[in-house]
Amino acid sequence: MKQTFTVQEEYKDLRLDVYLANAIPEVPSRMFVKKMIEEGQVKVNGHKQKTKYKVAAGDTIVADINSADFAPKDIKAEKMELDVFYEDKDIVVINKPTGLTVHPASGSHSGTLVNALIYHYQELSDVNGPIRPGIVHRLDKDTSGLILIAKTNVAHARLGRQFEKHTIIKRYVARVAGKVQFDQGVINVPLEKHKKYHDQRQVAAEGRGKEAISLYQVLKRFPKSTLVALFPQTGRTHQLRIHMKHLGHPILGDEKYGRKETFPRLALHAQSIAFTHPITKEYIEFSCPTPAEFLADDL
Repeated sequence: MKQTFTVQEEYKDLRLDVYLANAIPEVPSRMFVKKMIEEGQVKVNGHKQKTKYKVAAGDTIVADINSADFAPKDIKAEKMELDVFYEDKDIVVINKPTGLTVHPASGSHSGTLVNALIYHYQELSDVNGPIRPGIVHRLDKDTSGLILIAKTNVAHARLGRQFEKHTIIKRYVARVAGKVQFDQGVINVPLEKHKKYHDQRQVAAEGRGKEAISLYQVLKRFPKSTLVALFPQTGRTHQLRIHMKHLGHPILGDEKYGRKETFPRLALHAQSIAFTHPITKEYIEFSCPTPAEFLADDL
């Protein structure tokens, strides 16, 4: 499996291993990337380079990943209770709790949703490789709510196309800082990777970044905060969190884009998801309640 990357201006001068460890977020570890480079599985502009090579803007990097070696050997089935919201022979909808990582990544090979899925299900799609069986989309570790799982590759592929065409409708509910002025609105602000913190994103400078659009609707105003419904129209990393910060109302409890101490947890919940069933073609929608702590009076 080959993956190709073109280095953008904001990432120039990063070490090759650091760049790839961030460009391929599901890699087991930076040591894994180092091994790939040392074994000649990575080429920069057609040539082998050392791990300490400083990438330049415009560099074309090709990483040839052996999927068998790519899977960490210690990803195992783990007995863990799952809140199964819906299940049939093709798909599963899980109500994920806050604090649960979706799939293994660098430094986190156990205690994830994937570990639990492997324990509970004999058949899961492998479209995304051995690291992410069944995972069609993701939720941040600290975001709770509904996540869609595919049992078969056919179901996965058809759901994937719906995500690509933005025909899957997702609704989130969030408690944000301050009083949101307007009852509803559109946030159309492109995003890009953060120049310094590579696990974060930021509002892009004019003419740069990827399109990111979110809709919001005020549900209830509190003296010092607001409960809002959020509807992402695109699927960028941390999109809702950055957009609400850009609006001047960061999500409560957000340690990356706000202040962690403002709430006991990240106050973001994937409340509903609507899509066409990949096999039956039936249009279905699942919705779960707003977490009780989101409805409490201001602290």
